Amino acid sequence: MADREAMFYERNEDGSLKCNLCGRRCLILEGKSGVCGARINEKGKLWSRSYSRSCSASVDPIEKKPLFHFNPGAVVYSVASPFCNFFCAFCDNWIISQQRSLSETLTILPEDNVKSAKTRGCQGISYTYTEPTVFFEWAFDSAKIAHSNSLFNTFVTNGYLTPEAVKTIAPYLDAATVDFKGAGNPEFYNNLMRVPSVEPIYDCLKEMKKQGIHIEVTNLIVPKYGNSEEDLKRLATWLKDNLGEDTPFHLLRFFPNFDLIDIPQTSIQSMERAAKIAKETGLKYVYAGNVPGNRGENTYCPKCNELLVERYNFSITRWNVAQDNTCPRCGEKIAIKGRFHKNHFS
Repeated sequence: MADREAMFYERNEDGSLKCNLCGRRCLILEGKSGVCGARINEKGKLWSRSYSRSCSASVDPIEKKPLFHFNPGAVVYSVASPFCNFFCAFCDNWIISQQRSLSETLTILPEDNVKSAKTRGCQGISYTYTEPTVFFEWAFDSAKIAHSNSLFNTFVTNGYLTPEAVKTIAPYLDAATVDFKGAGNPEFYNNLMRVPSVEPIYDCLKEMKKQGIHIEVTNLIVPKYGNSEEDLKRLATWLKDNLGEDTPFHLLRFFPNFDLIDIPQTSIQSMERAAKIAKETGLKYVYAGNVPGNRGENTYCPKCNELLVERYNFSITRWNVAQDNTCPRCGEKIAIKGRFHKNHFS
């Protein structure tokens, strides 16, 4: 299938094109691609090379995204295309995210994504594994069809979408998991991810909040390089002040991968300490992820500490929330959007 003309670009008199999809806002010369490799300038037009080119597709529990407060218990059809606008030295999906070839992809049209999701009994589609920003057009077209078929849509994203891109997809994007690493430390992003600025992430989050998209935030804690308690406190405070105290905040353990294999995995003690710091800023729902069997992934009432949702390995093993999304013990309103899908209770 032919590439689709890209969205969000402007032409310059010298034939170059300015891409306005992500915070890099690349200036792309004739015959060249942007930093992500997914968008190319050909004969005065910008084209999406990744359109309908699938490199991965599977059925996941929504908790894997992680989304704990949006349609809990649902299953989603997860899809991805190659390329990325970040170059994380520790990426656990580097085989597909850093791929610059389309030779091992399949052509999957937007309507095929929706058909596959419905056939597999999914309640929604998640654009994930690689960065959905760089396959925006494919995700956008799929999301529109998904909504017309009563499916929800979620992004798992690094948050580098421009505000104008967020506004455009907002009517069809129901939830987003925005992934921070190293608590958003600018030097960490520059040195280990080749990202020049973290400010576009905050702009993206503000626009998502403005547009009513459900947001959950993750932060990867990397020993030695990205585990500053001061940075973590600063990020958690920003989330509370700008997105609200109900914003779920997931702290994730680092495991050696790709080009960063010279340091150990994050200790459980570090995870517990980080969770304590984040909670002390006033965030109501803080989780310590990637620690199977750890109580840190359970949801507790922020008022009376009643155990509301017990989880193990992305599965809900106990559901103790009243039908009106309140705590059955004290009546506190619990920030959950959408309904609990009992058919996937395990």
